[in-house]
Amino acid sequence: MKDFYDALETRDPAEREQDLIRKVSDQVSHARTNTTAYAEILAGVDPASIVSTKEIAALPVTRKSELMALQKKNRPFGGFAAVSGPDLAYIFASPGPIYEPGSKRADFWRFARTLHAAGFRSGDLIQNCFSYHLTPAGAMLDGGAHALGCTVIPAGTGQSEQQVQTIGDLRPDGYVGTPSFLKIILEKADEAGTDVSSLRKALVSGEALPPPLRDGFIERGIQTYQCYATADVGVIAYESDAREGLIVDEGIYLEIVRPGTGDPVAKGEVGEVLVTSLNPDYPLVRFATGDLSAILPGQSPCGRTNRRIKGWMGRADQTAKVRGMFIHPSQVDLVIRRHPEVVRARLVVDWVNEADNMTLQCETDAGSEALAAALVDSIRDICKVRGEIEFTTPASLPNDGKVIDDIRKYD
Repeated sequence: MKDFYDALETRDPAEREQDLIRKVSDQVSHARTNTTAYAEILAGVDPASIVSTKEIAALPVTRKSELMALQKKNRPFGGFAAVSGPDLAYIFASPGPIYEPGSKRADFWRFARTLHAAGFRSGDLIQNCFSYHLTPAGAMLDGGAHALGCTVIPAGTGQSEQQVQTIGDLRPDGYVGTPSFLKIILEKADEAGTDVSSLRKALVSGEALPPPLRDGFIERGIQTYQCYATADVGVIAYESDAREGLIVDEGIYLEIVRPGTGDPVAKGEVGEVLVTSLNPDYPLVRFATGDLSAILPGQSPCGRTNRRIKGWMGRADQTAKVRGMFIHPSQVDLVIRRHPEVVRARLVVDWVNEADNMTLQCETDAGSEALAAALVDSIRDICKVRGEIEFTTPASLPNDGKVIDDIRKYD
């Protein structure tokens, strides 16, 4: 039998879905009662009515892009945190700035499961090279490592020569941090002639892990895995030894929606990652991360039964400024909603004859001059600028999550 973190990882998918629906219902009730923000946002929601994924998909979306403005009105967390006073252990500051809480809850960001899947075990010594400066990355990994029973060297970022010396002296079992910094450490070790062969495993995040870079680590005997996490909700998905996509964490409810909306996309279609965190201390409900991904079909060969995503596939914020007007994905969605004949659409912004040009590419079986004229009117009404229409057959547009594709080149 494989060494899973717990029984949650291998349960029946239908059982998991029903359990998550119940937990989302409970979290909605908890958030309404214990946070000022959700007391207002979810005021008209009856938690007992949430009995399927359909009801969850109808809940309001909280956008990361809106947090800054909300936090300015209500410091420090915009009224979204359910923890304060002596139970509030940390206040972190991410770029923006956006402020995030950290409580005394063990493994607040749920990294123990992810570390376990990457091969870390109780008693391991870990060189933690994520930042401890203002942002929560270092603390996120510390919490998971301690929950797993590991000892941590709080190395942080930079000071590569001292990092190498510390590894040579203390012989840690593994590394956590960005893949690029691990590469720097290994190169510095080679230059200094320092033996860092104690590193046999690594969990990396925060940036891409190209196959050649991973292969280089493996050639040096470092089994390297990656995960996808945010400062707000913690781990979203992690890699297992199957290395086929990222497995969704058991502590969240995940949706993939059309960018700029709260509407779930078809299975396999690229869209924006929405997360409902089941952490009672920071109960974010349908939190739009601004990141793109897609659900992979089937289950992981590793034996874990939760859904898998492709990983981080770019940003969902595709706002474009056209002829002095900002055009948002949500406006494109409003145009489509007016015309049910359109299955899917993509607004292409180009630079033609030294002027901005907008073309709405529409997947439909019912293309006509009348529909094109109606769509042109809707674009002008909603976006306040003129756009052209191009009809195409269903399923012909690229599956890349783009609602607005800005291809302008000025040279």
